Amino acid sequence: MEADSERLAFDPPSAALARLADSWDIATGYWSFFGDWVEVPASTLRAVLQAMGVEAQTEPDVEAALAATEAAPWRELLPPSIVVQAGSGEVAVHVADHHDVSLAVALEDGSWRDVGVPDQQPESRMVDDSLVWEVRVALPADLPLGWHTLHAWQRPHGSGEVDREGTCVLVVSPTHLPLPAGRPEYGGRAWGLMAQLYSVRSRRSWGMGDFADLADLAAVAGSERSDFLLINPIHAAEVTSPIEPSPYLPATRRFLAPLYVRPEDIREAAYLAPDDRAQVAAARATVSASNTDPSRIDRDAAWAAKRAALQVIHSAPRSSGRQRSLDAFLERQGPPLADFALWCALEEHYAVTLAAGEERPAEAWDIGSDLVARLRMELAGRVAFHSWLQWIAEEQIAAAQAAAHDAGMRIGLMHDLAVGVHTKGSDAWSMRDMYAPGITVGAPPDMYNQQGQDWSQPPWLPKALEGAGYRPLRDMVRNLVRHAGALRVDHIIGFFRLWWIPAGLGATAGTYVRYDHEAMIGVLALEAHRAGAVVIGEDLGNVEPWVREYLSARGILGTSVLWFENEADGRPMPPEHYRKALLATVNTHDLPPTAGYLAEDHVRLRARLGLLTQPVEEAHADARRERETMLAVLRGRGLIGDDPTEQQIIEALHVYLAAAESVLLGVSLVDAVGERRVQNQPGTDTQYPNWQVPLADSAGEPVLVEDLAANERFVSLAGAVDHALRRVARERGLA
Repeated sequence: MEADSERLAFDPPSAALARLADSWDIATGYWSFFGDWVEVPASTLRAVLQAMGVEAQTEPDVEAALAATEAAPWRELLPPSIVVQAGSGEVAVHVADHHDVSLAVALEDGSWRDVGVPDQQPESRMVDDSLVWEVRVALPADLPLGWHTLHAWQRPHGSGEVDREGTCVLVVSPTHLPLPAGRPEYGGRAWGLMAQLYSVRSRRSWGMGDFADLADLAAVAGSERSDFLLINPIHAAEVTSPIEPSPYLPATRRFLAPLYVRPEDIREAAYLAPDDRAQVAAARATVSASNTDPSRIDRDAAWAAKRAALQVIHSAPRSSGRQRSLDAFLERQGPPLADFALWCALEEHYAVTLAAGEERPAEAWDIGSDLVARLRMELAGRVAFHSWLQWIAEEQIAAAQAAAHDAGMRIGLMHDLAVGVHTKGSDAWSMRDMYAPGITVGAPPDMYNQQGQDWSQPPWLPKALEGAGYRPLRDMVRNLVRHAGALRVDHIIGFFRLWWIPAGLGATAGTYVRYDHEAMIGVLALEAHRAGAVVIGEDLGNVEPWVREYLSARGILGTSVLWFENEADGRPMPPEHYRKALLATVNTHDLPPTAGYLAEDHVRLRARLGLLTQPVEEAHADARRERETMLAVLRGRGLIGDDPTEQQIIEALHVYLAAAESVLLGVSLVDAVGERRVQNQPGTDTQYPNWQVPLADSAGEPVLVEDLAANERFVSLAGAVDHALRRVARERGLA
């Protein structure tokens, strides 16, 4: 009876609506996590089309939209953008009847390259009562990598006069990124440390980890033969309280969080007048005591203190050389930085007016409004301050990367790219036309979240990205890899498809929207290639096998987590069966640290928070069974004895993982010091201090950066990994 009711409630799309949705790369059905084929209701398809600017509420609307969609490319001489792999590619040119066309490429370096138009049998179509021909033209195979512009000129037969001209962005990307350069003694492999930067503090911090702590951590890790340091996303968040604690829900993905700036490391701070220096010291004094508090990171307090100090330093005079450096930075970043800094200034401005009882006017949410134009002038001083902060942040992250290389790291910093941005953040405000209105992204139901997930992030509009020549994606990646050796892309399946959720329908009523993965991966690969950076895609979960094969073919590494890699019978997969093009780790930031997992702390925490979907006794039994299965595997390889300590098990797990061929091996800092508390408990919001847990040891005592070099557990685990990688390389004849 219940199944009949669900069947009656389902609103099936018409054939025309389904065809229209498919033409806009909207899935009309999908395979669920549980292996079922799910049909998408018409209400979802209409809502997603509406967000894309396509009217489809009635069948006449659908028919009209379908005709317009099919005719649209035929009305343009060239598409808005093309992304091709080096040595291949073609372009479809739409030419009016009785006309000729010629093409040329304006290369990035200013030179030109002609494009031939071979004889062929073109297709034709009547468009607006006129005959149009589609000619597919092969691009020169020797075009250099880069961002070029394709030009096309249409002329009537027998005439030299151009009656139509078109241009499009032409991106030529590398076919394949090289594998990272590891250590010869490891057989070309490398290992690195993974850390949540905000949690890693020193005695000189301002209540949370910062770029100076990052440089010191890189130096310590490098001295232990670590070749990379993966950190949480350091995208900019809010500049007013409350600051969103999740680094995966930023205000922008293009600019850095000034929250991580160390004020005293700014050159001008060294030349402050005594009174100004006292103000900086007083600001730090308000939060310095919290550096040794193991309970919780307070971003709002840290930013309030830093902002007070940074304003003093910003007011100090700069040398002519420093000013020229700042001016060059501002010119290079251009309008996007000016818009981001304006957003920061507006957030501060309206925080004050809100405190006075005044609401933010609707015009303020429109970057093109007269009000925003006026406030851009009135708040010029604050705009300059926030622009300056980005210059300082870039200087300090560059210094951290230099410290990593100086310490012997072959890769250095590995940044993390979040899936999306906050709905009311800077990117969604300044690039409103690039995002789908009334839509958020998430995930469909699975065994962990039967109601699905809504991540409260607006998705990019695929057509808008194409129309913008993928510059927003380019600029975002370029800024991140400018001072890094690698980039981890969280949920890289989002470059292929995203789960769109129309407002008010709930996560279960969403559907997948496909993106041009050739274009998006091409842009990612080109910018990584230019920076000499490695790219790692987080490809966990429900990912189609062909996606992993495609990424591997493009030289983008995948991700494997020990606890998720199992054979068909449920037993742990031998590491020898892992993929080579991979970053292999024991855990992730969304899992409990191994010490806490072994102690079943995660079960007790989920029980306390009411997150268990089974009796607590069963959950403990399942955890013990999984743990004992893994311990049996470790014993079978002679990696632990009958009664191993927690530290011995953690080291054995990493030695076990070293047997994989995977080119990169990641070691969580929390595992290296014995931390037991999870950084992020999925399924919670305010019930648990997600992304606010300072680094501590197994006894709950804070672990500071200065103490790491002498931390017995840290040094022992690093040594165990080093020894294991050397031994495996020798056994395989690779070293």
